[in-house]
Amino acid sequence: MRWDTLIIGAGQAGMAAAYWLKKASVPFIMLDRGERHGQVWEERYDSLRLFTPRTHSALPGLPLEGDPDGFPDKAEMAAYLAKYADMFEFPIRYGAEVFAVHQEEEGFLVNTAQGDYHARQVIVATGPFQTPRIPELAASLPADIVQLHSSSYRNPSQLQSGSVLVVGGGNSGAQIAYELSHTRETHLSMSKRPRHLPMVLGGKGMFWWLDKLGLLRASSTSFVGKLLKRQGDPIFGYELKQAMKYGKVKLHGKTVGGSESGVRFEDDSELQVRNIVWATGFASDYGWLQMKGALNDEGGVQHSRGISPVPGLYYVGLPWQTHRGSALLAGVSEDARCIVEAILEKRG
Repeated sequence: MRWDTLIIGAGQAGMAAAYWLKKASVPFIMLDRGERHGQVWEERYDSLRLFTPRTHSALPGLPLEGDPDGFPDKAEMAAYLAKYADMFEFPIRYGAEVFAVHQEEEGFLVNTAQGDYHARQVIVATGPFQTPRIPELAASLPADIVQLHSSSYRNPSQLQSGSVLVVGGGNSGAQIAYELSHTRETHLSMSKRPRHLPMVLGGKGMFWWLDKLGLLRASSTSFVGKLLKRQGDPIFGYELKQAMKYGKVKLHGKTVGGSESGVRFEDDSELQVRNIVWATGFASDYGWLQMKGALNDEGGVQHSRGISPVPGLYYVGLPWQTHRGSALLAGVSEDARCIVEAILEKRG
């Protein structure tokens, strides 16, 4: 069967695109390798809490229930996406992992675990979190150290007794290190000292203020946007800062190698450790986009504001796709709407 538009990915980016396609009466199908709505959120660590308030964590057409200035946890987000998909009756086919996308004469051929699909347009909404990134040095560490990537970490019960090192300077690493510091000796390895911002200021979430100041809408090509990208994301909330102040979390520099019983840092100091959580992010994998012009020499996607040079190929949910908030729940809707408008304009 040939579809007008096919969306790859049924997370928040895919659902935002689906909302605007349905609003425009464009026929579409959604494919996802998972088994149910909100599964990606369900499988993240138990203590996860968003640093964006509910006002900035909802998709178009359905607000999050509860205190608008409060911060949802992973269970709430999983339930919200399930409710969203059911409310708008999106045609989602789960268990349809995509193996390859090929360009053909009248669109695209999409090879999946459920067979082949043909579509006039394809929207890639798989997001930036695809393949866990674990440093090569992990393979050389002592075999008796328990190692987990943050994508596999759920709670402290997965670790063996003894100390733990969390490697990575993002908000996930900060939240995991703070949680672990309640029950065991905890160390945190970061390439540079963290910058902290409050979660709440004057009764409003920090992202409410960032939005009011126009920083969330800073374009990827603007002076402010370029400055924000160079600085990287701060740690939201002061829990980790307090834990470091009182010695509950011990901060180290960048992890650069292994030792006989643990790890070695960039200042040549060493640490004996029983557990490591790699909060080292993800690598993008777009090798399944098997068509000329889709990828650059480094394997990343080529696009201008989510529009590929390959006619009929689009993206939603890329970091800095058009602005600072592009990969956030509140920002992905704007990009999705623009992509659907581009599809409609092409149709004439």
